Amino acid sequence: EVQLVESGGGLVQVGGSLRLSCAASGFAFDDYAIAWFRQAPGKEREGVSKITSSDGSTYYADSVKGRFTISSDNAKNTVYLQMNSLKPEDTAVYYCAAGPVAVVAGINRWTVGWYDYWGQGTQVTVSS
Repeated sequence: EVQLVESGGGLVQVGGSLRLSCAASGFAFDDYAIAWFRQAPGKEREGVSKITSSDGSTYYADSVKGRFTISSDNAKNTVYLQMNSLKPEDTAVYYCAAGPVAVVAGINRWTVGWYDYWGQGTQVTVSS
């Protein structure tokens, strides 16, 4: 059974930090890229960060560059998103997703429909 389980969300004040975790199981971790998306109320789901564990390449949305860091522990099949200097506009439900490395590349990097597996989401709320 394929599973992506997110954890680490919560309530934090502006300028604070959180670390999200995404534990993956049931599929060949090295064959997939793992991305974090977020969705705020009334808005479309947007890509935040992506990592390809096979070569360590990472990508970030412009809105989080310099504040968020994605990393992967391949031994644990777990991806982390360290979020620093949080802003109220970072408030959203954060999802991790897995997509085939060759598919979710280039212009398809943030294409929701190309990701095969999704977690249930974890709420991040940044209070001002």
